[in-house]
Amino acid sequence: MRPVVRFLSGELIERIISEARDVLCKLGVEIHNKNILSMLQDHGAKVEIDRYHVLLTDKIIDRALETVPRFFKLYDVFGNQTHNFSGYNVYFTPGSTALNILDYDIKKIHRPKTSDYISYAKVISQLNNIASQSTALIPADVPEKISDSYRLYLSLLFCEKPVVTGAFTIEAFNIMKDLQLAVRGTKEKLALKPLTIFSCCPTSPVKWSDVTSQNLVDCAHYSIPVEFVSMPLSGFMAPVTLVGTLVQHTAETLSGVVISQLTNPGTPLLYGGSPAIFDVRYETTPMGAVETQMTDCAYNEIGKFLGMPTQAYISLSDSKQLDYQAGLESSMGATLAVLSGINNISGPGMLDFESCQSLEKLVLDNEICGMTLRMIKGIEPKEDFPSLPRFEELLREKHLLISKHTRRYLKEEFYFPGPTVDRASRTRWQKEGSVTLLERAHSEVEKLIKDYVPSKLSDSAKKELTKLMEKEARRYGMESLPPIPQVSCE
Repeated sequence: MRPVVRFLSGELIERIISEARDVLCKLGVEIHNKNILSMLQDHGAKVEIDRYHVLLTDKIIDRALETVPRFFKLYDVFGNQTHNFSGYNVYFTPGSTALNILDYDIKKIHRPKTSDYISYAKVISQLNNIASQSTALIPADVPEKISDSYRLYLSLLFCEKPVVTGAFTIEAFNIMKDLQLAVRGTKEKLALKPLTIFSCCPTSPVKWSDVTSQNLVDCAHYSIPVEFVSMPLSGFMAPVTLVGTLVQHTAETLSGVVISQLTNPGTPLLYGGSPAIFDVRYETTPMGAVETQMTDCAYNEIGKFLGMPTQAYISLSDSKQLDYQAGLESSMGATLAVLSGINNISGPGMLDFESCQSLEKLVLDNEICGMTLRMIKGIEPKEDFPSLPRFEELLREKHLLISKHTRRYLKEEFYFPGPTVDRASRTRWQKEGSVTLLERAHSEVEKLIKDYVPSKLSDSAKKELTKLMEKEARRYGMESLPPIPQVSCE
């Protein structure tokens, strides 16, 4: 039996959705994109173009909900399926778009460079419990206007896993789309086997900027999956109660569903978000707060009730370093996320309110992911009945270390973490140098970087990716890209 946790009753879910629909139909949503406003007007919405304001209707919302795919799949650079976002299937992806990286050597944060991103890509390519990569770091050694496309370029060049990404400008979408086409070949093949998920973020309260709404439309035209990342802040830019925050989150997300589905019915999406409570004591938005995690799990239940796969930023920490707080918040979030069945769990590697990535934390979080993935397999009998033969063998042999039953089910029944997790006796630990958690994690990072095998993506595709990226860099005054190591697989 798969263990499951729930926070909302069916009756409460229905009431929250009803209230959110009232917000959209009676108070409306602000959309700073006149083309989208015209489209909504054509479908019967009441639009005030000059105020960028629209009142939706129940009919429009129902029409959008009818065309939302109940599931979709994701594929790696070779077209092999890696994800099936349906039911209670869960997958982990690193936290995204960090401004800083925690440097092990100096024990301080700094702005990442291309070399840091490449190290990240090499590490994430080998972490088996994290199914996708994200454009996790923003390299500071390229112009800001190409930072979105450049991150996707490096991800596709160095790692074979699908990518969770996004664009902060309207112009960036075209090159990011072209980078995907360089891998897939055609628009039709990309739609058939999606390679990326784009994050599209409304602004609280109940607003879409020109950039984010246009990204949403552009993705829909190419059937590129999107994840909605609504970010209401309880007690600041949203009601202080979790229920009130959920009403606002639902309204903001449903408004995105309408834009996406009216643009291209059937566009795949994830009902996601990154809400948080507002800690008035420090004027911060703690992602590791239990109330934040509860909100994530609860809106996941609303998304599933509406028939959509889900996403959340949850398995991460607000700590500034790799410490007990980082482990507490990350493991608690990951545990709640998998028990709730959040389909795409974003967060591993992240610290400091979603602003910092740590490669050492990433390898440790990979073990947290592995443990939680084992947990949701539940407890099932495996040749355990009748039990007498097993216990007769135990009494006869005095142990079951080498019994056929043990050898058959040992690796299936137990999750064995890697060397970052210490399970040695104190005597052995001391004999082997009394190595600390941080030292073990750093050693594993160094090993993964050393053992990295270049992506087997064809050299022709890699050359096309580089050609496209170099052309884009020149558009913004950069004559050459930062030096990168040889990436040929041939």
